[in-house]
Amino acid sequence: MRLTTFTDYNLRVLIYLAIQPDKRATIAEIAKAFGISESHLMKVVHFLGKHGFLANVRGKGGGLTLAKAPEEINVGAIVQLTEADALLAECFDEDHNACVITRVCQLRQVLGEAARAFNDVLNQYTVADLISERPKLARILSIPIEAVGRR
Repeated sequence: MRLTTFTDYNLRVLIYLAIQPDKRATIAEIAKAFGISESHLMKVVHFLGKHGFLANVRGKGGGLTLAKAPEEINVGAIVQLTEADALLAECFDEDHNACVITRVCQLRQVLGEAARAFNDVLNQYTVADLISERPKLARILSIPIEAVGRR
C-alpha cells in the first residue's frame, strides 16, 4: 500500500511536534526541517487542527503544539482519517466500477483482507512509538537538543 503525500505530511508534523512537546513550532520551521512546501503544510495543519490533533495559536509567540499527548494519537486513526477517500482498486468504487470480472473475481476480497491487516498493524502504534529515538530525530531535524527534554 502506498500512502498519499498528505498522509505522510500529517504524520511528519505530528512527529516533529511530539519531539519537543513543550515548545511551539511554526509551519516554516517544520517545512524547513523536512524540506517540504509551506503551502502543503498549511493544508495539513488546518486538517489536524480541525480534527483536534493540533492546538494552533496565532499571533506573536504563536505556533503549533499537539492538542493531545503523543500516547493518545493513534497512527492508524490518522491514516484512516487522511486516506478515507482512497480506493485500493476500481472494484471498491460502488458508483464507478466498470470492471467486467468483479462478480467472480477474488481480488477485492484479497485486497480487502490486506487492507484490514495493514490497518490492524497501524492501530497498534501511537505517535509516541514513532519518536522513541528522540535525540536522533532532533539532531536530524535540527531541533535544539534542549527543546527535546527528558521525556
